Amino acid sequence: MIVLCGSAMSFIEKEVLAERNPLYGRATGILKMREMTFSEAAQFFPGYSHLDRIAAVAVLGGIPHYLVQFDPDTSLADNIKKKILQRGSILYSEVEFLMRQELRETTVYSTIIQAIALGNTKLHDIHQKTQIDKNKLAVYLKNLIELGIVCREFPVSVSEMETANVQRGLYQIVDNFFRFWYAFVFPNLSELEMGDTDGIYAHAVSPMLEQYVSRIYEEICRDYLRHQNRLNRLPFRFTKIGRWWDKDNEIDIMATNPERDSYLLGECKFRNSPLNMAELTAILGKFRPPADNAKLYYYLFSKGGFTAEVENAAGLRGIRLLGVVR
Repeated sequence: MIVLCGSAMSFIEKEVLAERNPLYGRATGILKMREMTFSEAAQFFPGYSHLDRIAAVAVLGGIPHYLVQFDPDTSLADNIKKKILQRGSILYSEVEFLMRQELRETTVYSTIIQAIALGNTKLHDIHQKTQIDKNKLAVYLKNLIELGIVCREFPVSVSEMETANVQRGLYQIVDNFFRFWYAFVFPNLSELEMGDTDGIYAHAVSPMLEQYVSRIYEEICRDYLRHQNRLNRLPFRFTKIGRWWDKDNEIDIMATNPERDSYLLGECKFRNSPLNMAELTAILGKFRPPADNAKLYYYLFSKGGFTAEVENAAGLRGIRLLGVVR
């Protein structure tokens, strides 16, 4: 038996397993390691508060090599400054190293990834931000998808046929650390190279950190529901979970079964103020299932909790209020 293991995906796929190479067709098993879930990655920070664990995983993702760079006995803010924003630290140059290892036109790819990290997730918006020809842009994005850096996201309700349309879907950065690096490090490299670590953290990172974490928190909530699904602790067994949106509304979490007769709908609020009745009413009116007899189940996650009025209404309607995921 021979086991080949490595992190350079393009080298293994193109130089070891590709059709022109001697090992083509001889592999009896291929396993791509996934990153850790939130509950697994959070164990790297036993002394952190639960909210700081969420923020740490939102920054670093679930790659053990990234997680061990942070000192669990040092505050989150100091870890970000010393381990990511400080010139010479491993994580400061990690993304550039990986990009050079896997890709040739690193400047072009970095421009595309930064555009996505800043919220330009549609093909048209990425084109407008980067001014790269759309045909070339589609090829660059395809390469980033193959490397697992970027993915194309569709509403849970769309058919497989619709996902084939290159104009449809939203492009998202898969890896949390890549997303953080391109959102906060890449745009400020010139000042960080001059040693302004504290200034960049105070004026660029700290004011936007909660907003950044809130988007990642949605995926943490989805992971929680996946775990509950495996344990058969939900009202039905779903086979598909993700986000949902149309031209007027957006829902953070939607899960459904193959028959599309049951839907689990979730909202994730990562803020200090409680979810109020007006917001609950808006949530309940966002989605109308295609079948009139379909059952809807609501799961609401709120860092700031819920008003008493919402708690009473939820009790009457059978809506689950979960607070912060643990």
